[in-house]
Amino acid sequence: MDYQTARSFLINQGIASEKNADTFLVRLQQGKAPVPGQVTNMLLALKIVFEGLRSSPTIDRELSYSLYLLSFESRHQFEAGRIAGVNWPPLLDEDLKRIETAVKSIFSGVWS
Repeated sequence: MDYQTARSFLINQGIASEKNADTFLVRLQQGKAPVPGQVTNMLLALKIVFEGLRSSPTIDRELSYSLYLLSFESRHQFEAGRIAGVNWPPLLDEDLKRIETAVKSIFSGVWS
């Protein structure tokens, strides 16, 4: 996966569209677990985007918004689902923490 592919993948997973009903956030909003491999691909894409932006002083708005949604809104949907009684996969909470850490790393410029 190259930078452009990783960037596009993260934007598609974070910003809902009519084209793809299986995006990460849409599935969480519906109380559904991520598609198998979806989180793994997101974490790989986050690492590639981090490497691609390491020397860049700026991040474009569309990518920034998507990263924000993937880190903040996914946690919000997870907690809302938990309160509503959704039986999430056991590792989803840890996966969300990994996503949050990777997004923080992209914004800070230091991989954690």
